[in-house]
Amino acid sequence: MKTKDMVFVALFAALMGVLALIPAINLGFTPVPIVLQTIGIMFAGAILGSRLGALSQIVFLSLVAVGVPLLANGKGGAAVFVGPTGGYLIGYIVGAFVIGFILERTENVTFVKMFIANLIGGVLILYVFGIPVLAFVTNISIMEAIKVNYAFIPGDLIKVTIATILSLRLRKALAVYIKPHKSASKVA
Repeated sequence: MKTKDMVFVALFAALMGVLALIPAINLGFTPVPIVLQTIGIMFAGAILGSRLGALSQIVFLSLVAVGVPLLANGKGGAAVFVGPTGGYLIGYIVGAFVIGFILERTENVTFVKMFIANLIGGVLILYVFGIPVLAFVTNISIMEAIKVNYAFIPGDLIKVTIATILSLRLRKALAVYIKPHKSASKVA
């Protein structure tokens, strides 16, 4: 791995920690808070690509696992991975990878294409990993866990929109430093 790649991986892992400084919104009916760190995984996948985007999340979650309080509300430690939000956290890695994977295989990345990639990787993948763990840990049915996640959809759509706009701009600004891996995708 090139030094430049390591720097960007570390930078995007650090961005996740910075996003945790913005207070989470705790909802009374679920132990899963509304956080801005999901924007960070969208940035990682959209800007760094699948491999480096996922690696940035692995670095971030490794720091969390050893106890660095980098999650919303100052949480950290291995216990968070077996709690109600554990599935969502593992989804960070897969989500960043999927976003990058989609965009690496997309020619002429437009707002709509970026929005769809962020929606799939930054929302759908997180739900796929998070809902079953939430249901298991809180001892509720999968359907109940799905219904709990309805409350997150409006905010997630706003986050996807913000991440899409900013990612398109950052991809242009950083094009000299970060080249898409695998396919020759173009930034619109």
